[in-house]
Amino acid sequence: MGNKGKSEYIRKLYEQQSTLDQSIARQMMNSERLAFATSQWRMMWRKFVKNRIAVLGGIVVLLFYLIALFADFIAPYTLQQRMDQYSFLPPQKIHFFYEGKLQPFVYSLEGTRDPETLMKVYIPDHEKQIPVRFFVQGESYKLMGLFPASIHLFGTEEGIVSLMGTDGQGRDMFSRIIIGSQISLTIGLAGVALSLLIGAFLGVYSGYFGGWIDNLIQRMIEIIRSFPPIPLWMALTAALPSHWPPLKVYFAITVILSLIGWTWLARQLRGKVLALREEDFVLAARLSGASNWWIITKHLIPATMSHIIVISTLSMPSMILAESSLSFLGLGLRPPLTSWGVLLQQAQNIQVLLLYPWLMMPGFFVAISILAFNFLGDGLRDAADPYTV
Repeated sequence: MGNKGKSEYIRKLYEQQSTLDQSIARQMMNSERLAFATSQWRMMWRKFVKNRIAVLGGIVVLLFYLIALFADFIAPYTLQQRMDQYSFLPPQKIHFFYEGKLQPFVYSLEGTRDPETLMKVYIPDHEKQIPVRFFVQGESYKLMGLFPASIHLFGTEEGIVSLMGTDGQGRDMFSRIIIGSQISLTIGLAGVALSLLIGAFLGVYSGYFGGWIDNLIQRMIEIIRSFPPIPLWMALTAALPSHWPPLKVYFAITVILSLIGWTWLARQLRGKVLALREEDFVLAARLSGASNWWIITKHLIPATMSHIIVISTLSMPSMILAESSLSFLGLGLRPPLTSWGVLLQQAQNIQVLLLYPWLMMPGFFVAISILAFNFLGDGLRDAADPYTV
């Protein structure tokens, strides 16, 4: 190749490189324009959905609340329905195929006593199959606490179907866990909502006004946080009158958990507002004659809303754990109300736990819900700042 050919070849390479650089520059400019045109909430959503663990946690949380909403319909038995002949029944195995056809069934059970341990054991009768049917007629209940109904998602016309065994009174553990989730999950929602109401306003007020208001609120937070949480919960719940009805106790427990749990949110928002109160948009609102209430409600709280959502999501596990711990210790909710913590009271005796390990199943649901909330909260925390990589 001569000098002229080499020069022509080099010139074409430069032209190709220049075209490639221009294309990359256009793509970068378009992405920057798209970033500026996209709202912060949409950018948060895009970053959140890229976190698969957080999305999985959100799906599990949503599934738990949907199950809790229709718990009475999903559960094959009601909360207090007893089947004395099936006390301490181990979890049953459901067979899905019968004679080559899709027909779920369980074997009929015969209860006997073990001659050595004198424990009650159940021997399946393989000659008698009991079909498991969907949308069966059962005990009456109120769907979502409002609509009378008696149709259950699945069940049997005779015998028993118990996916997670029964307790000492022959009550189906699966049904009690599903129905108990209504209180365990909603007490977290109610407690966090009240904590948000208290913590958001006190935290924003503390950071915005400063001075003696800030000192007063921060000293109050320090006093509350200086007490060990478990003994404080125990003292406050033990002070509740024993003659109160269960529903009143439920709301009292929610208020107690909220009055203790708002301090973390207030501290977080105070630090955020300390940085935001010197921003240009706050100064512009002041110069335009806006009142402090207007600036707080229309500017500062919306500006911190992403952090409020993240903190509230991360606070849910502590609320669920607090209720479960208090009820497990016998200082929280009491029968006939049923929650995961109340159900775990049966597992306090180590001998019972060794003989009937399925009574610990409510603890499994507590662990799964807390993990799901933590995964969801971590994903929301990362997505709350969509400009970081």
